[in-house]
Amino acid sequence: MKKQILVTGGCGFIGSHTVVELILNGYQVIVVDDLSNSNASVIDKIQSVTGERPDFHQIDICNRDVLTSLFKQYAFDAVMHFAALKNPQESYHLKEKYFLTNVEGTRRLLVAMEDCSVNHLIFSSSAVVYGNPSSVPVAESAPAGATTNPYGETKYRSECDLAEFCEKNLAFSAISLRYFNPAGAHPSGIIGEQPIKPAANLIPAIGNVITRKTDSVQVYGCDYSTCDGTAIRDYIHVCDVAKGHVAALEAGFARTGHHIFNLGTGKGESVLGVIHAFEQASGRVIPVKFSERRQGDVASCYAEADKARQELNWKAEHDLPTIARDYCHWLSLSN
Repeated sequence: MKKQILVTGGCGFIGSHTVVELILNGYQVIVVDDLSNSNASVIDKIQSVTGERPDFHQIDICNRDVLTSLFKQYAFDAVMHFAALKNPQESYHLKEKYFLTNVEGTRRLLVAMEDCSVNHLIFSSSAVVYGNPSSVPVAESAPAGATTNPYGETKYRSECDLAEFCEKNLAFSAISLRYFNPAGAHPSGIIGEQPIKPAANLIPAIGNVITRKTDSVQVYGCDYSTCDGTAIRDYIHVCDVAKGHVAALEAGFARTGHHIFNLGTGKGESVLGVIHAFEQASGRVIPVKFSERRQGDVASCYAEADKARQELNWKAEHDLPTIARDYCHWLSLSN
């Protein structure tokens, strides 16, 4: 009998790649998504990659009645929770909406899980909870909570809620995965990053230049104390992130309490370095326009990922050139 896994936000970038990995590892997957920043056609693409079609329900997890009905319909063994608003810059203007969707949505999910005795949750957190780290690489023991934008605050608040929930429900396990900068696409070229709203992160902006939708990439800040003056981040292949979720799920079945893991490569790449890698992969010159630093951006942030390697038997397998290659392959098939 296959274990049933509910994946919220399963039509999104990281969620869809994780659904693929879950199916390939023998799980039965039920996807929910409100499609506010994704498309249901992703379900067809998941079927193309895996040969199996996950059940899909268009649901807003903030709708208590619909969520309760879903939990009564299935016998979930665990939940993977990706559903969230995720644009740091947008979160300054829509703070209330971000807290409703990200924080209150997670709380309502926990209530539904408790009512139906579903005791295992994998939570999509983020390295933004570390704020502006005092040193790199950043380990899980580093201070968290001094976030630089409301989006990061919602992720940290939900982590605190999960820790408190586990203290009150001793049979419950919650694993928060703090990943750094997921990027790339499935090597098949069938699934990639297709947000409906304009993406705020670097790789889609590069993709827009490669596909001639825009003329240049806007680089925010060229005066950081880094190797080339641009910000440094830890870019991790989305398939590595997806495999990290499966590893966390399997570990979660054997433990209780709240646990935190970084998912990253342990290596920082500058913005200009990333652009160069995509020039190499695409064969295109990618013009750059520099502008002022954005509110809340930090100079350097990359992961210390030893804990995940030791406790989850997971590590990132792909490098930046592979990320660029797979993303460009997906672009060539989807445009």
